[in-house]
Amino acid sequence: MRIMAINGSPRKKWNTATLLGKALEGAAGKGAETELVHLYDLDFKGCISCFECKRIGGKNYGRCAVKDALAPVLERAATADALILGTPIYFGAETGEMRSFFERLCFPFLTYTPGYASLFSRKIRTALVYTMNVPESVLGQWGYTVFMERGRAVLERTFGACELLLATDTMQFADYGKYLSTVWDAAAKRKRHEEVFPGDCARAFALGERLAAPLAAG
Repeated sequence: MRIMAINGSPRKKWNTATLLGKALEGAAGKGAETELVHLYDLDFKGCISCFECKRIGGKNYGRCAVKDALAPVLERAATADALILGTPIYFGAETGEMRSFFERLCFPFLTYTPGYASLFSRKIRTALVYTMNVPESVLGQWGYTVFMERGRAVLERTFGACELLLATDTMQFADYGKYLSTVWDAAAKRKRHEEVFPGDCARAFALGERLAAPLAAG
């Protein structure tokens, strides 16, 4: 069992990366081999619309033809037994790097056929981990639930069952006094980070354990 986690945050030791690390800890505790990839370490672009992955009989049919720093990551992802994609929310959506990765990961397997059937030959578990500054109460009002569900649906159609893990109202800075951010209550953010975020970490750990469990036959 091999599980890959993809960090779409530029920060390697903050909310998103921490939750991905906890998920991999949970998976490793169940015997899984794990890998964490930081997208901001890589030099790559999103889909370039070459359509080589759709060319019937072409040498790149069903896989991304672009050869860059992301190519080996995509190759390993295609052979993983579970995938976890994690990203903070910037301007109401995933980060640019995560969006580019998502395009490159999923589009080669999508077919322009009725129902958009997937070329991926197996069923694997996947998960999307989202972190955000806003409270859970505004997710529907601000349209967050729509784009998160859309991402979940694409992963599910492409690979198999997909879980969502949301960490809301997160702490953005260790010291709010250093930054112009008066829209937030720094003391409340600190309190929530100390009292609620450990529970988010526990949920991430349990997610990793579930992803490492054998898929049911049939």
